[in-house]
Amino acid sequence: MTAQIALPLDMPGRDTPSRIVVGPANLTVIEACQQADNWPFRTAILFGPARSGKSLLARWFAESGVGEAVDDADRMDETALFHRWNRAQEAGTPLLLTATTPPDGRAWEVSLPDLGTRLRAALRLDIGEPDDIMLEELIALHAEARALPLSPEGCHYLASRAERSHLNAETLVAIIDRLSLERKAAPGMSIWREALEEVSGSAGAA
Repeated sequence: MTAQIALPLDMPGRDTPSRIVVGPANLTVIEACQQADNWPFRTAILFGPARSGKSLLARWFAESGVGEAVDDADRMDETALFHRWNRAQEAGTPLLLTATTPPDGRAWEVSLPDLGTRLRAALRLDIGEPDDIMLEELIALHAEARALPLSPEGCHYLASRAERSHLNAETLVAIIDRLSLERKAAPGMSIWREALEEVSGSAGAA
């Protein structure tokens, strides 16, 4: 069973979801973000695969007034990030950092010893891969963001045959949108099948 969180901010632009799909992959993260005062040193690090909604969750967290967020913290200058952590500590403000899950599943390597010590003490949160129901909701949401007419039957058909990943849901809808525009036709079974084959081929090539 899934739910959705409307983002409390203006997010204009095509292809940009206006809601966060909540399911088994991120429910624990959502619940933890609602109890930020209980985090060790009021700091948490949110890891997740590519396009899994880390940035959306960080913006939701910050705009909800719960605390501050630093997106892509693993790409930030370490000294600047250390100062940001110190400022949050002085203010008693919860701080959510996001980072892409490394291939080995561990935290990112930090060269600055003082920063590394503090990050190791932070709460680790992880976004997992979506189940079939959540994947279906993600496909529908990406289609809605593109104003792409994709029926519930179409979303179910695609989700039941696609690889379970956030990135795959987004890529699949983008391909369907492209094929639909190229053929000047509403997406139907032939386009769905071709898109699935293209995504599968891209994954295999990677």
